[in-house]
Amino acid sequence: MDKSGPRHWLLLLAFALFVVFLYGPTLTIFILSFQGPDGGLTFPMRGVSLRWFENLFEPQMVGDFGGSLERSLSLALIVMGLTVLISLMAGLAFRRKFLGATALFYVTIAGLIVPSILISLGIGLMFNVAGLPPAWWSSALGAHLTWTLPFGVLIMFAVFNRFDHALEEAARDLGASPWQTLRYVVLPLIAPSLVGVGLFGFSLSYDEFSRTVMAAGSDNTLPLEVYAMTTNVTTPVLYALGSMTTLFSFAVVVTVTLTVLAMRRKRGAKLTG
Repeated sequence: MDKSGPRHWLLLLAFALFVVFLYGPTLTIFILSFQGPDGGLTFPMRGVSLRWFENLFEPQMVGDFGGSLERSLSLALIVMGLTVLISLMAGLAFRRKFLGATALFYVTIAGLIVPSILISLGIGLMFNVAGLPPAWWSSALGAHLTWTLPFGVLIMFAVFNRFDHALEEAARDLGASPWQTLRYVVLPLIAPSLVGVGLFGFSLSYDEFSRTVMAAGSDNTLPLEVYAMTTNVTTPVLYALGSMTTLFSFAVVVTVTLTVLAMRRKRGAKLTG
């Protein structure tokens, strides 16, 4: 296809419009978060200041920014670790056929098909029936894993389907035990993919709302806190919070991307060295 022809520019324009549609609202929130002290929730802006960002770190009459952020980060980190560990074990286990493998696979993937709110409601009801209080570190953790594990398992399946088994055979021929083969051959080669699985787990859990709303108990995570604030907060502090969390998410993505690129560059240098 001619890159200088009208079709190329038409496709480029369509993609640019899609990006504007996707990120335009976020950009609007980011701009309005710099309203002056007398600014409101809409344009026109009344001055420019950092007042609402400073207000995030002051005692609030409404909202628990610090507590909800701490809970969301803690939950996302736990989900990230469990997603990487369980997805790795599943990928290793499914390399060989075993009884019930197909049924287990479809049960795992079902988490992507069942409506999120039903999963949250079901887990919350199950805890209530069992006499256990729902909490972000128990019931909400399970709800989030039903969302992150299918992605992690699918990624690991794709990784191991392309994995060169001759490398493991060579290690065993040189006298390596199964554990040594896994530690010194398999894990270093799939490490970038494991980092990607971890990023999926963290990002999906950090901003998950529908699977949390019925399963988190009385302590809100950050998405629940932001939603609650939309009903009773009438200042741009809500926009400042959204801007901070968005910048944090982008920072995590950029950091992980750079880490993966560095790992691949290091592995390439070893292979050519």
